[in-house]
Amino acid sequence: MRPLVEVSNLRVTVGKGVPIVKDVSFSIAPGEVIALIGESGSGKTTIALSLLGYARAGCRISGGTIRVGDTEILSLPASGLRDLRGRRVSYVAQSAAASFNPSRTIMAQVTETALIHGVASRAEAEARAVDLFRALALPDPEHVGARYPHQVSGGQLQRLMAAMALIAGPELVVLDEPTTALDVTTQIEVLRAFKDVVRQRGATAVYVSHDLAVVAQIADRVIVLRDGEIREVGDIAQIIDAPAHPYTKSLLAAAQPIQRGAEAGAPKATDTPLLEVRDLVAGYGPVGADGKPGITVLKDISLTIRRGSALGVIGESGSGKSTLARVIAGMLPLAAGSVKLDGAALPPAVAGRTPDQLRRIQMVFQMADTALNPSRTVGRILGRPLAFFHGAQGADRDRRMHRLLDLVKLPAGIADRLPGELSGGQKQRINLARALAAEPELILCDEVTSALDTVVGAAILDLMDELRRELGVSYMFISHDLHTVRSVCDEVMVLYSGQTVETGSRESIETAPWHPYSELLISSVPELRPGWLEEVSAAPDAVTPVAGKPACAFFPRCAVRMAGMCDTTPPPVRRLAKGADILCHRTEEELRRLLPARELASV
Repeated sequence: MRPLVEVSNLRVTVGKGVPIVKDVSFSIAPGEVIALIGESGSGKTTIALSLLGYARAGCRISGGTIRVGDTEILSLPASGLRDLRGRRVSYVAQSAAASFNPSRTIMAQVTETALIHGVASRAEAEARAVDLFRALALPDPEHVGARYPHQVSGGQLQRLMAAMALIAGPELVVLDEPTTALDVTTQIEVLRAFKDVVRQRGATAVYVSHDLAVVAQIADRVIVLRDGEIREVGDIAQIIDAPAHPYTKSLLAAAQPIQRGAEAGAPKATDTPLLEVRDLVAGYGPVGADGKPGITVLKDISLTIRRGSALGVIGESGSGKSTLARVIAGMLPLAAGSVKLDGAALPPAVAGRTPDQLRRIQMVFQMADTALNPSRTVGRILGRPLAFFHGAQGADRDRRMHRLLDLVKLPAGIADRLPGELSGGQKQRINLARALAAEPELILCDEVTSALDTVVGAAILDLMDELRRELGVSYMFISHDLHTVRSVCDEVMVLYSGQTVETGSRESIETAPWHPYSELLISSVPELRPGWLEEVSAAPDAVTPVAGKPACAFFPRCAVRMAGMCDTTPPPVRRLAKGADILCHRTEEELRRLLPARELASV
């Protein structure tokens, strides 16, 4: 069978001819899904974009050929490329939120490609869109198109972007890290939907990713890239079970979580807690007469972090993880409860805290791209906290700055560079160095590795563990990935809907039984083997409460169709014998009256 796509000796350069993709050649059969794998800077996205005849600003496709069907893409004029993009070759970007127009309805944007290329009338395009919404397992497929982008979740928006890419019936679909920015429970839903629709429609696809476990669920073949060159090509089973190239082996090694933290030699926790949070209530919006915010996000949260220890806080998007960090840092005032540092209550807002209190608790944000001022050099970024907290100036400041760069394993010469001149991993190290400049006792790490590739993320975790041993700093490590948290932290707290559903040591969290929600998080992390996705049972159907009757906070996770029967009482744990977990306040006796006896078993 003739390949649908043939890429021969592709060469892409940047600046004054510096090659970033070097004579890359591969082919794709009709209906095949190939994955481009590699760490940041390997050239995978550059190669993927070249399949649309596109090179990013500052880059140029300087050699080679790319054929899709009978069309040589690189020889097309601008008008030919306009006809190609969206119609024959389509693209799904990493961040759907940044790709949709907030002022237009979803339906108007999804159908736009089909209308521009004249492949369907408006009525036909809208009917196609609804079919795609249904195929992609979107809720309320007949009406979701009337919404605006901000009215749907991130996972739904990512699936809607796939619908936009598929509506014109393209021959080739390029998916550029489409699940990287999603939490694990949303990722599995989106991944399942992508795989189903690609297989059902016989689409040919290129899947760009740094995550081999994700790739193992959707790709037929894998192309391993490094420094713009192909290092290995093979089917997914061979790449996972018998990698030939040393670099492929290193990617596999980085994907395996290792034990860090206290077992690796971190300072032993003392008896005196560094941080104590008790009965914390916090949220957003105007404060009512009862002293509570209009929207309550965190409800009665309590935790303890001891010196030299690391607490992992996990949960899916919207669980309240980042809000908790903001309250501890003083960026969001609490509504009730207390936050104590060394036994002394902290003022609820930054404005009321002393410079020393601010110094002792620092935060490292998820996206270094937006956390670092793009117009300031690394030296100025690090120099500011050194001057503010320690009064360091001149030679003393430079000495301290170079010490910080050494701590985060960066060369001194990087001080003169701007953030835009650094890699993602380097920027995250600067983000961490800025927090360390204050000489803090506690660092709040908000998803600091979620936007990084596997190799760079593992290096950042190793660095944090080394700093913990060397400096005795404590961490609160926020993530949606329980495997990562268990490899870093001594204790783990699981949040769902602003409530604590489970806490325990690393050892206790590593072994069953788990709270059903913890088990959901664990089971949602892709395993490094083909076929895992098919083995994961489908999530329980959502249920809709009866109007006027309140539902408990765990209602969206309920596997029992008891619409309108729930209240806000905190639920004990029950499990259906069929395998679906439920969170319900009702007693076992009550549940047995509601469900067939064969379906119910107490945990």
